[in-house]
Amino acid sequence: MKKVIFILSVLILFSCKKEKKISYALNDVNISQNSANKDHLKSTTEFISIAYSDIFGTVITTDKLADLSTMYKAFGDKKLIEEMVIKNFLNEPTIQIPQIDRTSEITIQNFVTDSYKKLFNRTPDEYELWFVTDMIQKDADLTSELIYLSLMTANEYRYY
Repeated sequence: MKKVIFILSVLILFSCKKEKKISYALNDVNISQNSANKDHLKSTTEFISIAYSDIFGTVITTDKLADLSTMYKAFGDKKLIEEMVIKNFLNEPTIQIPQIDRTSEITIQNFVTDSYKKLFNRTPDEYELWFVTDMIQKDADLTSELIYLSLMTANEYRYY
């Protein structure tokens, strides 16, 4: 009996340990959206002129700008007409946008970074870079025209 009590007391003594107090600390991090500093909406003329320059690498003619501005102002759904204008620009054979070089992940990342710099006047954050690069790698049918269309129809493109 003494042996059993001794064994039980030893087990209790060594099995019960004081719980360690663990505390975790977090560093304060300021998070801001890259486009948060863009609060000036481009006018119709600015939007069309800049979109044309971004796609063709040259300045739009006055006549063409006047025609597109009239069409833009006459149409009620601005987002739809913006998309149609950009789609029509991208369907012309004289576009001057870089093609995606799929030889390596670095060349795809360079394309994405250059596109963001050209269209949004900023570098992509890590998630944007990863997400677009991953999409391009997974979908061989994803062309540079489609990437430009998606970036140029984003809300951020309307602001500077």
